[in-house]
Amino acid sequence: MLEWLDLCRDRPNFMNDTFSDVLTVLGTSSVRGTSLEAGGAWSLSFDGRERLKFVAVLKGQCWLVVADRAPEALNEGDVILLSDTSYTVASDPGLEPSDGMELYASPGHNTVRIGEHCDTVMIGGGSGFAAGCGSFVLDALPRFLKIPPRSSSARSIASTLAALKDEADAERLGGGLVAARLADILVVEAIRAYVATHPEDKVSWISALADPRLAKVIRLIHEDVARRWTIEALAREVGMSRSALTLHFSRRVGRPPLDYLTRWRMILAQRELALGRGVAEVAAAVGYASQSAFAHAFKRTMGHTPRRR
Repeated sequence: MLEWLDLCRDRPNFMNDTFSDVLTVLGTSSVRGTSLEAGGAWSLSFDGRERLKFVAVLKGQCWLVVADRAPEALNEGDVILLSDTSYTVASDPGLEPSDGMELYASPGHNTVRIGEHCDTVMIGGGSGFAAGCGSFVLDALPRFLKIPPRSSSARSIASTLAALKDEADAERLGGGLVAARLADILVVEAIRAYVATHPEDKVSWISALADPRLAKVIRLIHEDVARRWTIEALAREVGMSRSALTLHFSRRVGRPPLDYLTRWRMILAQRELALGRGVAEVAAAVGYASQSAFAHAFKRTMGHTPRRR
């Protein structure tokens, strides 16, 4: 049986926790822990990648600039979440930025110092995902989220970033494993922080979990992904009509229930194919009796055939 199914069996109530389910499958990995100590006039730009990025201001203040948003003032204690977007941090939002990525390009160069006197100290890091899997989480989160500085999530993220930076600097035995687990913590805290903002009016599977009936539909899909689910069967489980479930799910999640099922099946399949499983084995495990039907669904969803690596 496939690895992710084994994991679900071995951990009690594992599949009742959708977040744990998602994290296990998406292959969460750490984005290098870094810090910035700056004074005077400075401005650094960073590109957008398929990852969650976290920044905590430990001292002083600065500005964050994200496209299509007014510049955001950041003060000591602030923690921000950035989802798959380019951004600039600066002492003054009107300054022309230089390439921040270049300053951290050298391996082991995790701290950048600008100016003679340090007015601002920031620490950053984040979580990446297995190739092609990140959008499942990133599309469900806002591009920018400022986390209240006194919240438990802000404190947890700041301490986790510090630990991630420490692991990056120390290069201790088992550091890669520790960093991966810290990346998991960052993703969980990001989701908790987002849910705490009460995003009931937002369209995503994460915000839909606030609705008990939709949460049950999502849980049922994750519990038994290989089942030949129909709208009738899912609607019956939650006491809704087919049309009401389809409409309500589509409005809150952004796609109909069976589209969500297909998307999750293909995320699972891509993960297992990357681990070297055969196409026929993976197709059967995610509910396809026909290899050709699986290949068609995979290409339509992921943009390439299941044999491509």
